[in-house]
Amino acid sequence: MMTSNRPYLLRAIYEWILDNDMTPYLLVNAEYEDTFVPIQFVENGRIILNLSPSAVRSLELNNDCVTFNARFSGKVMDVYIPIGATLAIYSQESTQGMVFSEEDEANFEQSSEQIKPPKKGKPTLKIVK
Repeated sequence: MMTSNRPYLLRAIYEWILDNDMTPYLLVNAEYEDTFVPIQFVENGRIILNLSPSAVRSLELNNDCVTFNARFSGKVMDVYIPIGATLAIYSQESTQGMVFSEEDEANFEQSSEQIKPPKKGKPTLKIVK
């Protein structure tokens, strides 16, 4: 079974945005299990976070989660976002980036479990006329 491609795409788009001297923003489902974000900035279950190097410290874009610490209303806070909670990454200035479907992650897990390798056995040939 292959792992989700979401963390790889997230890292690639993040680097692309920085390479173009723009500000990477991350849209997060704040209601996703184990998500730890400043709740005072959550609206309709979502939060937008500035991931620019000047706004965050100790940023890690892992295969399982996004972690960093930043100041919110003057207080330092550690943020933890499971990869499944990431909904989009985009440039603040151009709004170009990538949107991830909430269903994609669940569907990826299900579909990869359904894919079975071909049965091994004796090869057969058929005559085609």
